[in-house]
Amino acid sequence: MSDMKDRENAFENKFAHDEELKFKAEARRNKMLGLWAAELLGKTGEEAEAYAKEVVMADIEEAGDHDVFRKVRADFDNGGVNQSDHQLRRKMQELLVVAVEQIQAS
Repeated sequence: MSDMKDRENAFENKFAHDEELKFKAEARRNKMLGLWAAELLGKTGEEAEAYAKEVVMADIEEAGDHDVFRKVRADFDNGGVNQSDHQLRRKMQELLVVAVEQIQAS
């Protein structure tokens, strides 16, 4: 019986660890995405940092990354930035990989 409880605890701990990694990676990805988008929108310095925080906060609206995508897409459309939906989604995927690698390296 003890072995089953140990195994259950191990699975729960792994799940909690994986969820924490996912949360941290998505937040880091969103900040990097915000800084990238800010550059394309012509924002620099504190304005770029503030915009990156807006992108991070946009992720609170709903599960998944649709809310982040919609925010950046709308800002690109309003700012005249020529990036397709495919390019934006690809950049989000690329930055998520970078974020995971950075977190695992630290």
